[in-house]
Amino acid sequence: MYNFNNNKRFGAKKPLSSRGAPSRLGSRVMGRSSSASRPSRFSSSSRPTFKKKMRGEYIDIARFVKKAVVGVVSEPVVIEHVFADFGFTPQLQKNLETRNYLNPTPIQDQSIKHTMAGKDMIGLANTGTGKTAAFLLPMINKCFLDKQQGVLIVAPTRELAIQIDDEFKKFTGGLGLFSAVCVGGAPIYRQIADLRRNPNFVIGTPGRLKDLKDRGVIHFADYQNIVLDEIDRMLDMGFVEEIRRILAEMPKERQSLFFSATLPPKIRELSQAFLTDPVVVKVTTGETSENVDQDIVKHNKENKFEKLRDLLGTKALGKVLIFSETKREVDRLAVSLSKEGFKADSIHGDKHQSQREKALRRFKEDHVNILVATDVAARGLDIKNITHVINYSLPQTYTDYVHRIGRTGRGDTKGCALTFVEVN
Repeated sequence: MYNFNNNKRFGAKKPLSSRGAPSRLGSRVMGRSSSASRPSRFSSSSRPTFKKKMRGEYIDIARFVKKAVVGVVSEPVVIEHVFADFGFTPQLQKNLETRNYLNPTPIQDQSIKHTMAGKDMIGLANTGTGKTAAFLLPMINKCFLDKQQGVLIVAPTRELAIQIDDEFKKFTGGLGLFSAVCVGGAPIYRQIADLRRNPNFVIGTPGRLKDLKDRGVIHFADYQNIVLDEIDRMLDMGFVEEIRRILAEMPKERQSLFFSATLPPKIRELSQAFLTDPVVVKVTTGETSENVDQDIVKHNKENKFEKLRDLLGTKALGKVLIFSETKREVDRLAVSLSKEGFKADSIHGDKHQSQREKALRRFKEDHVNILVATDVAARGLDIKNITHVINYSLPQTYTDYVHRIGRTGRGDTKGCALTFVEVN
């Protein structure tokens, strides 16, 4: 169990001794759990082994406890290529070298060669392993060589779509390729104007792409390439019919890339229906990143917010992403932390896109050190130097947990994930 051993507050306006009892938010959030869902017994002297039911799925709480083993792998991953081996066009290779992209990650090393050969592919890799560049680079090269090619990239969240577009722009300097981002929460008429410029790349979320299709603005038959990023998340979010519609309306002669952290039956069904002899590239190293130190924080109904407040005051916590279950709880928690003197902001699906972008920008640029979020932030966000992920509310599924904690410990860095568990 995580030990509170330092009372120095990070970004707080006043010392702990001057503060009173936890805010009403703490008690209201803590009161959410029912007695039926709480364990009947929890031994503080041993690792927890009970289970918590989360909307039909049982999660063994012991799975939230795991020590990081940075630099230790059971099977060494051999990188066979450098980026110069893939035969990218000279300007793209120059752009890579400018960004100091010399050696690919395992998913890039194993997948780019197949994509460059024009094959359909299913790429399976843990979060934070470089999947975005794995599909962007060969597709950028393909479109540069043939400007008539069109690429449709579908992502589950606005933030991931925007992040993919940011990477696209960094890779395409001097190549004469353009993109349009089509996501909800942003002005649709501006996106319509962008589409009418016939960009080579369209990056969007399923719902907004459906809206644009229904308006007759976008025609999926015009795209010879499709990338479904975080497809498992899109299926979890209920977009299976939208995805089927997109794939069914695209040309039969196309290149299709599916990228995911897992390969559930629904993805297998889609691949059998819409992919042609796909190559499966799998470089996952386990359910969760080996770079993340995972532990639990035990609390009761009365002291949950106080526990969080004390935890955020320790020296070790620098840049912290906190997950809570509902939009209302996220807003209340961010307000309560701000009142306690912490630099906090919030992000969830009901906020306007401009508000979400502003909160992310403030977090990235260290204007705030704490970002409170719903699971909208669990996928795709690549923010450097997040030291801790805190699950203030338990995730609905273990897959959600994996993606939440994947926001820290990215690349070769070490991170920490703490999950709040209520005990009697």
